[in-house]
Amino acid sequence: MADSLVLLHPGGADPSAFGPQFDALADFSLHAPHRVDQATQDHTEMAHETIEFLERVGPAHLLGCSDGATVALLTALLRPDLVQRLVVVCGVFHHDGWDPATELTPMHHRSPALTEKDLGTLPNRTLIMIGDDDEVTLEHATALYRALPKAELAVVPGTSHGLLHEKPALCNAMIVDFLTNDPVKTYAPIRRRV
Repeated sequence: MADSLVLLHPGGADPSAFGPQFDALADFSLHAPHRVDQATQDHTEMAHETIEFLERVGPAHLLGCSDGATVALLTALLRPDLVQRLVVVCGVFHHDGWDPATELTPMHHRSPALTEKDLGTLPNRTLIMIGDDDEVTLEHATALYRALPKAELAVVPGTSHGLLHEKPALCNAMIVDFLTNDPVKTYAPIRRRV
């Protein structure tokens, strides 16, 4: 039976935001719930809805983009038992991770507000993806990478906050590789030294 994969779309969008990914992820049992009350809910409320969804469908990989990435991260922190692997695309763990030039909604000025200490408790293997010209700062993505015990970081060159649409073949290859293969044994580990 195929692994389940839940796609959590960006704010102001719907599951069709993952259009360039559907074919590449067809070997998974895909779930793409539509969050309809995004304007009135904060990230934690959306995470609780995701947990309720996972309690019905069972443990799954999560792939979230932008607001969906934040929801995926919060879901995994609240219920790591329901999350297998986690893909965080262009997401923040704290609202100050947005580039100052980004136009934000009121929610984005106050949510999320996780600390690096909070992130250190997450046991799930996580892929962090960001564009090299993203609305999320590279420094914030690096802080997320450093705080998560089992994180891997991918900075996609020549892309922005829309990297899944701008370089879909490259992004899809990285996502599928991460979700289907075990980590490679690296030759000169620093962070992953045991």
